[in-house]
Amino acid sequence: MSRMNELELAVTELRQCGETITDIANTLDELFSVIGDTGQVEVEPEEPEIAAPVERPLALEDVRAVLAEKSRSGHTAEIRALLQKYGADKLSQINPANYKALLIDVEALDDAT
Repeated sequence: MSRMNELELAVTELRQCGETITDIANTLDELFSVIGDTGQVEVEPEEPEIAAPVERPLALEDVRAVLAEKSRSGHTAEIRALLQKYGADKLSQINPANYKALLIDVEALDDAT
């Protein structure tokens, strides 16, 4: 990229930053408009959330990573017992619907030691 192109790109980014700062200042001005001489600030109430974010389902790889870390921390026997609690000898045999409960049990291992 030539020096002129780099300079042009930098100027464009600088203008965008200026526009963003101006937008933020305008928003803050609208949110915190002072009422008379009393010094009280009027804050608009927040709008309620329309939809809660959707939780991504746990994948086998996510659970495996957590179990591997706990195993390296000295909880191998406890992890094997938890796998058996969920009716499996190895992680790949566990029903994915039980991943969250398994992780909750695994996280409790730190509290027990």
